[in-house]
Amino acid sequence: MKNILIILLFFSTFGAFAQKQSQEEGEEKTEVTHKWRVSTPYFILTDPIGGGWNDRTSTQMIELHVKRNLDNKNIIGLKLATWRLFQPMGIQYWDGLLDKLDTESEFYPGHVRERGIGFTYQRMLWKGLFAAVEVLPQFQTYMDLEGNKIGNDFKLYNSYHVGYHIAFGKKKRFFIEPQIHVNHWMFDNNAPEAFKVIDDKWKNYFLFEPNIYIGMSF
Repeated sequence: MKNILIILLFFSTFGAFAQKQSQEEGEEKTEVTHKWRVSTPYFILTDPIGGGWNDRTSTQMIELHVKRNLDNKNIIGLKLATWRLFQPMGIQYWDGLLDKLDTESEFYPGHVRERGIGFTYQRMLWKGLFAAVEVLPQFQTYMDLEGNKIGNDFKLYNSYHVGYHIAFGKKKRFFIEPQIHVNHWMFDNNAPEAFKVIDDKWKNYFLFEPNIYIGMSF
């Protein structure tokens, strides 16, 4: 309950700040060039944590963002995502993340498939600089190494972003958004014991994840 209140307070504060900024900027009414945008993380196309879709360490990640430009400052959207985890997400860089990607002692005795539809809010701060928050409720399916289902759970996955929007091409329809985000999750308390033992060794957040969204506006 405390975490939910913190999230609601964050949204309320962020929304109030956005409204105040809009008023201070003279209620900008300039027409939005493109009302819609669609994007996906670049890493989906490269699948860097594995040698192929069926590899033991492949995340099998699919993520799509569909957003609506309310005006030149405020953007809301839907986030559709699914991925498959082979080890805890809370292993930080300074915990030896890159080393532990190949350390099977940190691997789950199977995989966790997570899928959900969430909401996003993006605020343009200065030129292309932006801040964003994404809230993604997820249903989890636990599978053993043979792919058999052994349990279900629910998780609320949140991420907080700072990045830069770079548009290019004819009428600037195409864009990239290099960014850094902090990820935090809660409520995943019903994992099978063999998975829970590994999860409990690590945090329920991941700091300073680099990413690049690529997309198109229309």
